[in-house]
Amino acid sequence: MQKLDYKKEYKDLYQPPSKPTIINIPEMLFIAVEGEGDPNTCQEYSEALEILYGLSYTIKMSGKNDIQTDGYFEYVIPPLEGLWYADDIYFDGLNITDKNKFRWIAMIRQPEFVTENVFETAGSILIKKKPRLDLSRTKLKKINEGLCVQIMHHGSYDDEPDSIEKMKSYIALNGYKEDLSDKRLHHEIYLSDPRKCAPERIRTVIRLSLIHISEPTRLALI
Repeated sequence: MQKLDYKKEYKDLYQPPSKPTIINIPEMLFIAVEGEGDPNTCQEYSEALEILYGLSYTIKMSGKNDIQTDGYFEYVIPPLEGLWYADDIYFDGLNITDKNKFRWIAMIRQPEFVTENVFETAGSILIKKKPRLDLSRTKLKKINEGLCVQIMHHGSYDDEPDSIEKMKSYIALNGYKEDLSDKRLHHEIYLSDPRKCAPERIRTVIRLSLIHISEPTRLALI
């Protein structure tokens, strides 16, 4: 049986064009780890990724261990994603320059067959292998983003403001505005490993939550 590759099957979610587009995001299931600090330097973020990939691969290999996985199917583990915010302001990709103030939710999408029991069993297996890991900030959660604007950003993460400015101009011209809240956060999907490719070849999906407020004043061409 062919493996389900979410990036290929759902290109509208993972392969947007390099110009802003409006999309309705369906509800999806994630394993998520919450933390804070500069992701480039803080140990907490490194450990979050170790937890996410450890649990995701444990679930993927569930056909060969003791996890009860009704409805299991073969699949490719989806890419790493991140929700970003701060204590005193909603992060829109432009308004926080001190990365030490970042608060984040690192996450990886999970197949529909993953239940709380599957998640908890995978955690028990991972802890036996790596007892130093702290899973207390790790959750299985459903996220329903709804109406969003997104863009494929090419290049360094530090150059993301260029793409975000395009998104902001586009939504203003087309009768939308951002809808940032504690439930609708700045969202990024990481399609490249920055350790393995040049900065100009990094691809990141950037997504902002929206509400529709009016008819567009004119067609936005960006």
